[in-house]
Amino acid sequence: METWKTLQEAILRGDATKVVEIADYLLSQGAPPAEILNSGLVQGLEKVGDSFAAGDLFLPEVMMSARAVQQGIERLEPVLARAGVEPIGSVLIGTVKGDLHDIGKNIVAMMLRGAGFRVRDLGIDVAPERFVAEAREGAFQVVALSTLLVTSLSWTRKTIEALAEAGLRDRVKVLVGGAALDPRRAQEIGADGYAPDAARAVTACRQLIAPVRG
Repeated sequence: METWKTLQEAILRGDATKVVEIADYLLSQGAPPAEILNSGLVQGLEKVGDSFAAGDLFLPEVMMSARAVQQGIERLEPVLARAGVEPIGSVLIGTVKGDLHDIGKNIVAMMLRGAGFRVRDLGIDVAPERFVAEAREGAFQVVALSTLLVTSLSWTRKTIEALAEAGLRDRVKVLVGGAALDPRRAQEIGADGYAPDAARAVTACRQLIAPVRG
């Protein structure tokens, strides 16, 4: 039990070297890779998210923790693959057309990966047609749209409308976030969910895919 606590403390510190070291140790002791992922890395990242939401951690610290978890996951990936452990869900993410901001989006993507999601990041200034094409080709359950600028809010709406026109809204949920949005605006433009920060984006994605996974 002490080892699990040490792992989560290393995640909170953003100590990637220690995270990988403990993951290796747990594997050598016969711990199931899925348990290391879920009881160690994911729970540690959830604590980071809670601390960030409470104002106890700041953005640079969250990014360090997310990177530490990502390195831990990369160490586990070959073992997880051999054990047949599947991602808990799949998310397509990007910043909408007309918006060049990516820090918040990048943190969300890192935390989603750390929580066990498969993530495809389309980057910034992404046109509705690109979201539609990628969503159609990939087996994504959630499309996450980041919008920092109020001037780009119309593109968020157009992207959601484009997904509907392409007949994809029956199989993908849309999560939105960013400074230009709030719960009321998210509902008005037809989104399925809204997240004010990275930690709650992870929670929202879990909730959105729950009905799909049954």
